[in-house]
Amino acid sequence: MHHQLEKHYINRVGWLRAAVLGANDGLLSTTSIVIGVAAASPERNTIILAALAGMIAGAMSMAAGEYVSVSSQGDTEKADLAREKHELEEMPEIELQELAKIYERRGVSKETALQVATELTAHDALMAHAHDELGINEITQAKPLLAAMASFASFGLGALLPLAVSLLAPIKQMVYFQYGFSIVFLMILGAISAKTGGSKMGIAVLRICFWGTVAMGITALIGHLFGVSVA
Repeated sequence: MHHQLEKHYINRVGWLRAAVLGANDGLLSTTSIVIGVAAASPERNTIILAALAGMIAGAMSMAAGEYVSVSSQGDTEKADLAREKHELEEMPEIELQELAKIYERRGVSKETALQVATELTAHDALMAHAHDELGINEITQAKPLLAAMASFASFGLGALLPLAVSLLAPIKQMVYFQYGFSIVFLMILGAISAKTGGSKMGIAVLRICFWGTVAMGITALIGHLFGVSVA
């Protein structure tokens, strides 16, 4: 009987986090900018310019920030691996016992733990320590360029909605159109991220809509107050 491979959501954690964060931030931050500007100065050219500026600057900022952040994680991983490699060369027996102790703490008998540690060390000592001692593996290993590209693309994709609404929505109802479309899109985004990550859809949708409403509401209030004070 053919056994189908299990589907594990953790395999998607690297790109999923960056993609969801980027799309959510692109939509929310650009919409908030547009709502604030529309509440203060209801002129289409100004609103479109604000949306474009927010989209371009935000996408670049997200990509750069993600690249730097994940690169720092990668540097830490490389430093730990270098130190572990040095220790394996200098004191292999101590490292072998250390690895065996890890398996013992997981519930394996002392004899079996030592046997497993010995066999894994013979196969690839550094990989065994990286995986079981340091918690580094191919799934969670830092990939700065991939994370940066995912953040840039997803931010730009998320920011396209408020930009499109800026171009098409009636000026007098711009704030309401921006909020309405953004909430619907946030609900879809929350549902997609929950489905992709295997988590509960209702909680994800409520969470993203609540904080989205808070962010847009505060920005609209600030824009309105600023507009009134200018007038």
